[in-house]
Amino acid sequence: QVQLVESGGGLVQAGGSLRLSCAVSVRTSRIDRVGWFRQAPGKERESVAGITWSGRTTYYAGSVKGRFTISRDNAKNTVYLQMNSLKPEDTAVYYCAAEIAPGGWGPTNFRSWGQGTQVTVSS
Repeated sequence: QVQLVESGGGLVQAGGSLRLSCAVSVRTSRIDRVGWFRQAPGKERESVAGITWSGRTTYYAGSVKGRFTISRDNAKNTVYLQMNSLKPEDTAVYYCAAEIAPGGWGPTNFRSWGQGTQVTVSS
């Protein structure tokens, strides 16, 4: 059983930065990877970034590459998403998700989800 809790969302002006945190608690399973996703009103949930629990592999969506950085602190069981140069189109609810089985980075490949945190970027 995997539980995830996101934090760090908020309101920021365009060009600003935010750091999201995802605290991961695992009872019996070994996590393969953690991903960050977002969903804007009226749009489908999309992948933003991902990292394997080992930290050896990362993934970024093209729209955030060069602006967002994913990292993890295994000692704290926490995955971070540093978001710089934010744009109004980054406004969405951001979710983190974890998966124990190897697979891809799309949202349908993850079975354990947090509750989400709102990120709003004003122009």
